[in-house]
Amino acid sequence: MGLARRRFLKNIGLTMAGAWMIRIPALGRAIDQSGGLLLAPQRDAAWLASLFERGQATTYLKTKNELQYIGMPVGGIMCGTVYLGGDGRLWLWDIFNQNQEGIEPKEVEWKEAVPGQAKKVRSRDGACYIQPSKNIRPLDQGMALQLKIGQETIIRPLDEASWPEISFEATYPIATIRYVDPALPVTLTLEAFSPFIPLNEDDSGLPVTLLSFHIHNKGKVPVEATLLGWLENKAALHHAKENLHERTNTAAGGKGWKGVLAAVRAKDAAGAALQQSPDYGNLCLAAFDEKAVIHTQLELPISAATFSRRRSEQSVRNINQKLTAGVMVKHWLLPGKDTRCDFAISWYFPNLSFKDIQGKGRYYANQFADAAAVMGYVRHHHTRLAGDSRLWKATWYDATLPWWLMERTFMNISTLATTTAHRFQSGRFYAWEGVGACEGTCTHVWQYAQAVGRIFPALERDTRQRVDLGIAMMPDGGILFRGEAEKRPAIDGQAGTVLRIYREHQMSTDDRFLRQNWPQIKKATQFILHQDRNGDGLEDTPMENTLDAIWDGEIAWITGLCIAAVKAGGIMALETGDTDFADICNDYVEKGRRNMESQLYNGEYFIHQPDKVKGRSVIGSYNTCHIDQVYGQSWAFQLGMDRILDKEKTLSALRALWKYNFMQDVGPYIAAHPGGRPYALAGEGGMIMNTNPYKEEFPFGVKDAWQLGYFNECMSGFEHQVASHMMAEGMTTEALTLTRAVHDRYHAAKRNPFNEIECSDHYARAMASYGTFVTACGFVFHGPAQYIRFAPALQRENFKAPFVTAAGWGTYTQQQQGHRGEYQLMLKHGSLSLRLCCFEQANPDTVVVKMGNRQLPATFVEEDGQVTIRLDEAVTLHKDETLHITITS
Repeated sequence: MGLARRRFLKNIGLTMAGAWMIRIPALGRAIDQSGGLLLAPQRDAAWLASLFERGQATTYLKTKNELQYIGMPVGGIMCGTVYLGGDGRLWLWDIFNQNQEGIEPKEVEWKEAVPGQAKKVRSRDGACYIQPSKNIRPLDQGMALQLKIGQETIIRPLDEASWPEISFEATYPIATIRYVDPALPVTLTLEAFSPFIPLNEDDSGLPVTLLSFHIHNKGKVPVEATLLGWLENKAALHHAKENLHERTNTAAGGKGWKGVLAAVRAKDAAGAALQQSPDYGNLCLAAFDEKAVIHTQLELPISAATFSRRRSEQSVRNINQKLTAGVMVKHWLLPGKDTRCDFAISWYFPNLSFKDIQGKGRYYANQFADAAAVMGYVRHHHTRLAGDSRLWKATWYDATLPWWLMERTFMNISTLATTTAHRFQSGRFYAWEGVGACEGTCTHVWQYAQAVGRIFPALERDTRQRVDLGIAMMPDGGILFRGEAEKRPAIDGQAGTVLRIYREHQMSTDDRFLRQNWPQIKKATQFILHQDRNGDGLEDTPMENTLDAIWDGEIAWITGLCIAAVKAGGIMALETGDTDFADICNDYVEKGRRNMESQLYNGEYFIHQPDKVKGRSVIGSYNTCHIDQVYGQSWAFQLGMDRILDKEKTLSALRALWKYNFMQDVGPYIAAHPGGRPYALAGEGGMIMNTNPYKEEFPFGVKDAWQLGYFNECMSGFEHQVASHMMAEGMTTEALTLTRAVHDRYHAAKRNPFNEIECSDHYARAMASYGTFVTACGFVFHGPAQYIRFAPALQRENFKAPFVTAAGWGTYTQQQQGHRGEYQLMLKHGSLSLRLCCFEQANPDTVVVKMGNRQLPATFVEEDGQVTIRLDEAVTLHKDETLHITITS
């Protein structure tokens, strides 16, 4: 075998032919917790320590005015957007297939855009960052509690105005809301969520919101507690006409539940065309209690009479008349006792479509005929759906990493439960960049979004195969970067897609995905190779990129990304036995790395080398310090690949970003460099996209291109990408500080914590935040090779974190003391087959592997402080089983 192939074998060792030692680069150790790289400017020691402390769940309070902007998505993934407000009421209700741009299409004034001037800002430019949306209620929904204590009756709506204190625990996917009034004899707690189960995209994609209430009688006398929920019928919200249609509320129910189906119908044949409207459908309000009392027509406002027992089978109203359903559950509580009341709201609006896109209808319409059918399924499977969702929440937050970090790195996956993301009836995943803005599941944006491929890998595998390697693939291997909505590839999207393909292969249980798609994957990789016009390993073909321009020359962040992609392509070639192509890829990688380090490194950071003919007459980053300059190396860490760039030069580049681009207060910078969009404001910290350390007059080549505004912005997806890379390289304090800056920008006192904004709301690139969790764990997984690796970047002596693999998820724990290390993988859900495990421990002497009381025969090797263990026979863990490894040195 040739030298090039041997190097690839040593690097990955995942050929099915026999080599089993997997060499993964050790995570960097550039600094320790004390902050070896000084923050600029230096933070105080207490603040720095708080970055690493476990802390507690972020809890927002009414008394601190922190509830008004909260909008946690609590509908199923790819089912529209329903927000949970800070006081427990549901709002926004973007479920009617309007395909609007932004959660609230609007234009606001940014008075600080330019000193002395105001600038109009649209939804896609950050309107909700300047002026956060709140209280958008196209339909009336709410809950109320009635208490009877002896002869006294107390009625309390569950809204912010009615309670002295309300707390909101921001632990996506399940929020906990506590209604606090010391004068009442009961405590009331709400858990609100939609079923969310990693690896189960179907049951996580149900159009339903669950409202689970817990009532405890803390007093000394019995209490009659009644919960009443109501929901206004707004089916066909936008298209129903007074003279043609009418709304109906009809009693509905099944085993274990009672409710009301809220629908719309035509008065005669002339109105039947309504069924084709995007907002045609129905909703259902129910309680999971066969003793529930229903009201098909509830009169508001709430009073004691509202809680009286009465029932009707159907109510009909004209379109201009309000029609509200009610469901009521009563419990008798003795002192010290408690009860749980489960309510749910489901919806069914299947008429989804987009112009010029191959797909229509909603995926949930394959299984359900209406919202009542959704309710019946959820009730029948409630124990499993709610149990697995609660188990995931408990597993995710059962970690030694800081609470705030676990929240911020995960909560952006809630973007899937907004109208950024959809799933057609065919099963195809389709998404905007942000809500209603920039179509086509854009490759150069979605390639940053690490969360989906790790939590719902089947969605990503299908998108790679169905869209990127299918609908969007050109004859020469180029991938249209917006699918059928585009006619061009984007070079960064192309490279990122090849890297995602390798991730999707890793997050599979076997190699069928890779082998089935290898011819197309090879073409996609060859396309990248062909963009190197002068054959120096540095991509130099002018092509679209994520900053919405065509750049000429040899650009560090693009060439590095291409090198990483070709490396991934070469590894996949080896796994399929295509050794000749693996050698071609390896030659490109070695040449590209060598030339990138010699030609594009200026002694401090990596730059953009201008085209030899055009020079700086066209837009580019040139000698500026660009946020993505070593993005290819960042991607390599996500996949467990060996280095593609020299460690010291890469660290120097990251230090330059910290020195020049990160600012505790971006205010002075954006005031001096106007033109960008408001994704960070004065008084807030963040990392600027591009800075000009050498004070060049025209640092970006041109002076009047509209894209120049991007260079002066803080876009959180890019910031998360850098944070994940810093974490992998040992710049732990910097990684945490940068992530915390984003977290603080989205504090509920300022704006919605669940809505990271770029080009519109709930922007996909922000799901890069999950990558920081991946590198904090030093997690690498390769399902077909039955391989897993953990190398925590912090808290190595006592570390605990969740993990998700191709078919199962659970908890990893690591304890290191003296010359002994204990490593455990406890599976909580699904299954996990392993033959190779890798942990960090120097100079191992003995390794003992056990599953339960059974010791498993194994051998091990050590390289660079990493111990790779090979079981004589693969083992499969199932729920509640633990693999226990003891390493002594």
